Amino acid sequence: MTQTFAITPADIKWLWLVGAIPIVVMIVLFAVLGASIRGARNAEFEVSPDGLRLRGDLYGRLIPAGELRAAEARRVDFAREPGLTPRRRTMGTGLRRYQSGWFRLENGERALLYLTDRSRAVYVPTNAGYSVLLSPTDPDGFVAALRGVPRQP
Repeated sequence: MTQTFAITPADIKWLWLVGAIPIVVMIVLFAVLGASIRGARNAEFEVSPDGLRLRGDLYGRLIPAGELRAAEARRVDFAREPGLTPRRRTMGTGLRRYQSGWFRLENGERALLYLTDRSRAVYVPTNAGYSVLLSPTDPDGFVAALRGVPRQP
C-alpha cells in the first residue's frame, strides 16, 4: 500500500520581497531615464537677483547670487581650454549629446553640468567648491544676464 505525504509548507513571504526588488529597481530606472530625457529637452536656466536657478532633471537647484563668480563667467571653447572638458561622471547622466549632473573636469575641478551643445557651452565658477557648465540657447545673452546680477556680500 502506497502512502503519499505532502511537504510542510514553507514560509515564502520573503520570496515576494525578492521578486519585488527587480520590479522596484526597474521602475526607479525608468523614472530616472524619463527625467533625464525630459531634462535634455526642457532644461531652463533662470537668472534673477536671487542667483542662478537650474531647472530640468534631478540636479536642478538654486545657486545663490553670493556664490556665483559672475564676472568670471564666459563661453568655453574646449579646443582652447581642454582643462574644462568633462572627463569623468561622478553622479549624473552621461548620454552622447546630454551630460547632466556631477562630473570631474579634465583639470580635476568638480562641476555641475547641463551640457547638450559644446559649441554653446558657458562656464560659471562659484564660491561653493564647484563650477557650472551649461548650454543655453543664447550663451552671450546668458553671460550678460549673469554679469548683471547684483553682487551680494
